[in-house]
Amino acid sequence: MQKFTRRTLLGASIVAAGSGTLTACSGSGSGAQPEGGATGRRGARHSSGNFIPKGPKGYVNPSDPEVLAAEKKRGAGPVRKFKLTATETTVDLGGRSVRTWTYGDALPGKEIRIAAGDVLEMTLANHLREATTLHSHGIRMRCDMDGVPGLTQRSIGAGEDFTYRFAVEHPGTYWLHSHSGMQLDRGLYAPLIVEDPKEPLSYDKEWVLVLDDWVDGVSGSTPDRVLAQLHGGEHAPMDMGEGAHGPERGKSAGPQESPSARSAGPDRVLRDSYSRVLQSMGGNVDYPHYLINGRLPEAPSVYRARPGDRIRLRIINAGGDTAFRVALGGHEMTVTHTDGYPVEHTRTDALLLGMAERYDVMVTAGDGVFPLVAIAEGKGARTMAVLRTSSGSIPPPDAHPDELDGMLVPARRLRPHESVAFSDDEPDREMRIKLTGGMENFDWGFDHEPYSIEKRIPVQEGERVRISLINATDMWHPVHLHGHTFALTGIDAVGARKDTAHVLPHRKLVIDFYADNPGLWMLHCHNQYHSESGMMTILGYRK
Repeated sequence: MQKFTRRTLLGASIVAAGSGTLTACSGSGSGAQPEGGATGRRGARHSSGNFIPKGPKGYVNPSDPEVLAAEKKRGAGPVRKFKLTATETTVDLGGRSVRTWTYGDALPGKEIRIAAGDVLEMTLANHLREATTLHSHGIRMRCDMDGVPGLTQRSIGAGEDFTYRFAVEHPGTYWLHSHSGMQLDRGLYAPLIVEDPKEPLSYDKEWVLVLDDWVDGVSGSTPDRVLAQLHGGEHAPMDMGEGAHGPERGKSAGPQESPSARSAGPDRVLRDSYSRVLQSMGGNVDYPHYLINGRLPEAPSVYRARPGDRIRLRIINAGGDTAFRVALGGHEMTVTHTDGYPVEHTRTDALLLGMAERYDVMVTAGDGVFPLVAIAEGKGARTMAVLRTSSGSIPPPDAHPDELDGMLVPARRLRPHESVAFSDDEPDREMRIKLTGGMENFDWGFDHEPYSIEKRIPVQEGERVRISLINATDMWHPVHLHGHTFALTGIDAVGARKDTAHVLPHRKLVIDFYADNPGLWMLHCHNQYHSESGMMTILGYRK
C-alpha cells in the first residue's frame, strides 16, 4: 500500500500560536535528561535525579540506574522541543464562555506532534495558583518523567517550570494531561500524536477528535466542588498531601474564588442513569455540557473534505466521568488502532470509548454533510462535530445517526496486528486485584484499601505478569496502567494491546504485560472522581 506523505490536518496544528504559549522546534541531542534538569522561576530547582518517594526500601526508585539503562535502550533521536503554560483563562465553548485552566489559551491544548524515535522535550510553566504536573498518557517512558506528584517527581509549584525529556519509541495516538488532583477535569489536556516514519496506512486527511465532559466554570461549579458533593459534604474527602497524589488538595476550590464561594454551585450528582452497554450507571456526575474539540453541539466544529477522501480519525476520550459511544452518520468505520497500537482491521458502525481510551479509525467520505455524534453513555446527552464534503445544512444538535444503534465492536473482540501481538506464553507471576467500594459512601479502592504512597505491589524486571482485575462493585471502571501496555487476555487468545480498559460491574478483566520498564508505576481507575477518592495503587519493581 502506498505510504501517506502529505497530510491535511483538520485538527489543531503544532505550529506555535501568536500567544507564544506553545512552541516547537527541532534539533539533535542525546536521549536522557541530565540530573537536575528543571528550574523554577522563583529559584527552586527540581531534580529528577534525586527524588525518592516515601515507601518501603528494596524497590527501584524513579531515577535509579535501572531506569536510566532502560531509557538508554530506547535510543536518542532528534530532540523536539515544546513549551506549555498552565494558566487560568477564559475559553469560548461555542457561544458559552467559561473561566477555567488550560494549556495556553486553547481547549484542548494545542496538539503536540512528533515522530517515533524522537526525544520529546516539554517545558511546563506553571502560571496557576497551585501546584501541577504533566503526564504523557500511554507513553512507555522513563519513570521520573511520568508526572505523578509525590511518586515520580515533586510537584511543580506555582510560578515554577519543569522540563520533561524522554525518548518516544512507539508511534500512536496519545495525550497529555495534568496528574494533580482534579485538574484534568478542568481543561488541562492536549493531544500527543506520535507519527510512524514507516506509516503503512494510506489516507488523504486526518482529524484529531478530543471528547470531553464539562462542568468547570458553569454556574459556579468546579470539579473539586463536585467531588465534595459526591462525598456528601462541602470538602474533598482526603487531604492526600505532597507525599501522595493530590499535592494541593483543599487549597483552591477554583479560579479566583473567595472562601464563601467554595460551597456554591448546583447539585451535580447523577442519580438516575443506566447504560445497557456498561451494565451500570453511566457515571456519577451530571455534566451540564459535552464537547468535541472544545465545542458545544449547538456550535460544532466543521471538518471539510472531498467526497471519496480516505480520512484517518484519531479519537481521544479526555472526559473525567463519561464513556462516549461514537458514530459518523452515513459511514462505516474501520478500526485500525486502539490506545496507539495496531489491530487487525475491523469494521464497525460505532465505538465505545471509556475515559482515557483512544481509537484510530478509517472512513471513506461520502457526499454531503454528516454528523459525528458522541453520546454520553447512560447520561441522556450528546455532543457533535460535522463532516462536510458538499453544500447543505448543519445537522441539528440532537442528530442521532442510525449507526449509533448498529454494530458496536468492543475492545475484547479486536485482535492485535501481528507486529505487536504478545505470545501465548504462560505468565511468570499472577495476581488478583479486587476493585472495591460503592456509590453510597464513595469509598473506592483496590482490595478495600484507599491509595497509599507507601504501598507497593511487587513485580520483577523480566517477568511476564498477569493481573486479574475483579470488579466487586456495581459500577464500571476504566483502569489504566502507567509505563506499559498490556494485552487483553481471553480464554483462547491474547488480545489487543492497550493501556486503558474498562471492567464491567461484577466481571473480571485479565491483562498480561511484560515487566520491562523499571520504576514505580500507577495502576488506577481513570474516572477522576474514583481515583481521587482512593482507587489507585502502585506497581513497584523490586531491586
